[in-house]
Amino acid sequence: MPIDHAVAMFQHQAEACAELGSPLSAALLRRAAEDLAAGGPCAAAIAGHEDAPGPSAVALRLLGAVHALVISGRAPALAAHYPSAGGAFDPADPDAPWPAFRATVAEQLPWIREWLTRPPQTNEVGRANLLLTGLTWAQQQLAAEAGDGPQPPVRLFELGSSAGLNLLAEQFRCVSSGFAYGPADSPVVLADAWRGEPPAWLRGAPLQRVVERGGCDPAPIDPRSADGALALRAYLWADQLPRVERLNGALALAARLPAPVEPVGAADFLRGVRVADGALTVVWHSIMRQYVPAEEWRSAEAELDRLAAESGPSAPFVHLALEPRRVGARHRFLLTARLGSGPTAVLAEAMPHGLPAWTLGQGDPALAAF
Repeated sequence: MPIDHAVAMFQHQAEACAELGSPLSAALLRRAAEDLAAGGPCAAAIAGHEDAPGPSAVALRLLGAVHALVISGRAPALAAHYPSAGGAFDPADPDAPWPAFRATVAEQLPWIREWLTRPPQTNEVGRANLLLTGLTWAQQQLAAEAGDGPQPPVRLFELGSSAGLNLLAEQFRCVSSGFAYGPADSPVVLADAWRGEPPAWLRGAPLQRVVERGGCDPAPIDPRSADGALALRAYLWADQLPRVERLNGALALAARLPAPVEPVGAADFLRGVRVADGALTVVWHSIMRQYVPAEEWRSAEAELDRLAAESGPSAPFVHLALEPRRVGARHRFLLTARLGSGPTAVLAEAMPHGLPAWTLGQGDPALAAF
């Protein structure tokens, strides 16, 4: 039955939220799964989406819809339980927010059902931690090949950009114990960037100079609009305040440094990208491949191969990706890099939101996964 599928998807997402440090989201989704099975307001809210596949993330859409109501002041009783709205959540009493959550869904059904037509887009800026790691690695490799001289400026292109916030990555500051990289006055601080020692090439690396930036997304968000900012905030988990702070800083940057995001798919976008003399051309993406149809991704890979073949010492190209990869019995989120037509290198691993990251030990099976 479709409702059984939906219940299973909500339960699965609840466990994922728990593992990723959002007990509030986990508690609400567990109760929402029960409400689906009982034919309650949550079942009415997702009617027509019961058999949606996992990547559609209907559970996250429902969470986002309700969170949008909370942070826009339309659910004051529930706001008392949401840290993102100044409320408080006690993990020792996980069911306390549920009555207000259920009542909000019942009272706002038409609005919530319209919201469920939106794909979830978090534009998690923590993943820029891995982009910067890959960029500095590529620059180190180029310096080793070319010898002394200034590092080339960067032309940065992102697939699945959402609101384009990670196109501003060189403006962010990464910090962990005994380590910092990025502008000291950045409004975006990626704290606890590394678990253990960061890669050697990051220490003392020059800051990046981005001279061109652009991205693509089938349904881009305008971070400078009120509706766009609300959507980005709504899809954050309400009890993860560091993510809220990072997003607020990135939105402030986006207000003065726009990054264009074209409303097209990955393959169509890449057809318009070329390498350029005197600059490092970068194509980057993070946790978006699962949303791209297989045929389109094959076309995108062909374009990436074209860029690699067209690159050379005076016009280098690197493909950077943070994507899940099955290694043994589980998925791991690996940063990979391919400089020009060279082999793909596994540079680091991270949590899905990008923080923290860590280097892989010698003999790790993930190093042989490509």
